Amino acid sequence: MQQLNRRNLTTATWLTSIIAVILFALSFIFNKESFFLLFNKDLGQSADVFFATITKGGEVVPWVVALVSILIWKSDFFWLLLACFFISSIFVQGLKNVLPEQARPTKAITNMQQVHTVEGVELYKAHSFPSGHTSAAFTVFFIACFAIKSRWVVPVGFIYASLVAYSRIYLAEHFPRDIAGGMLIAVVTIYLSLWICKRSYKLEA
Repeated sequence: MQQLNRRNLTTATWLTSIIAVILFALSFIFNKESFFLLFNKDLGQSADVFFATITKGGEVVPWVVALVSILIWKSDFFWLLLACFFISSIFVQGLKNVLPEQARPTKAITNMQQVHTVEGVELYKAHSFPSGHTSAAFTVFFIACFAIKSRWVVPVGFIYASLVAYSRIYLAEHFPRDIAGGMLIAVVTIYLSLWICKRSYKLEA
């Protein structure tokens, strides 16, 4: 199997980890509700439509796009993608169900006049931590860092994943600390998946 691009992955995971730690720290300093309200601002109807659309980049869509792309151009990465999908899902759903109930913004914040919501977006009340959309977006971003050797994959991929993550705050679905949790799960997911694949079929990395 071809040598994987370690430089892109290292840059991407360090950048993601640092920002996640900062988000966690600021969430404790300002408290999660106040910090959420700093980002959850009404940016207008165009922004509502944009973020309601871009948030789908953290659902099934990125996994399907990654799968099709890998099957066509990078079939050697199939098992890595599969491992990432299952490990990410296990971490996200495991934490959501094992941790004490984590109320989402629209339940935790009593004065709903402070919260910006987008019409047509279903608002959930529980299982706030961590953000599964964020975990999915960043995990697919990290996989792209392996599959695409060009340097542009890091800034372009990071912008995509960050917009998905921010959309979860903009749409009042998650707190910033939930986003940070999803980012760190993605970091753990990619390295754990890589380790498993190396052990299973001598993946070069």
